[in-house]
Amino acid sequence: MAEAATLPEETSVADAPFIKEMIKVWRAQDMHGTWENKSDFDLLKPYILTKEERRALPIVGDPDPDTVWRMELLFNAVCLSIERATKVMITPMLKMHHEGFGRMVLIGGRLIVVNKQLRDVHRFGFDSLEKLAEQGDKYVKEGVDMINRFPDVAKY
Repeated sequence: MAEAATLPEETSVADAPFIKEMIKVWRAQDMHGTWENKSDFDLLKPYILTKEERRALPIVGDPDPDTVWRMELLFNAVCLSIERATKVMITPMLKMHHEGFGRMVLIGGRLIVVNKQLRDVHRFGFDSLEKLAEQGDKYVKEGVDMINRFPDVAKY
């Protein structure tokens, strides 16, 4: 029954530009066709962490490599979305301590277009697909706005 409750959300948010970009990034990772039979929603399902699932995780913990990889793919989708909107190449840089805190910066030219402080990465996830789309759009808007504000630095 809970699975049926998530399906309307899947169809209403599936057309969001950021979600489409996330799906492209995920599909590009599948070099051997392992995920061809998986739905787009199944690919993004690991990003969804309910409050109960998040509470079940320890407060302090080391992030597993799959969680870090998912986070990197999310920011790769942000980079590609910013690039598509501005025609400025964006490079992600991650510096993280093994305990799950650090920083992700997205750089265009000599400009830091997005600067995200990370903590509790082992609990990385979103309450819903809609929240994932909102956060992704927020990062993209922040990056595009920064490039529009300092175009000479971004295109240096």
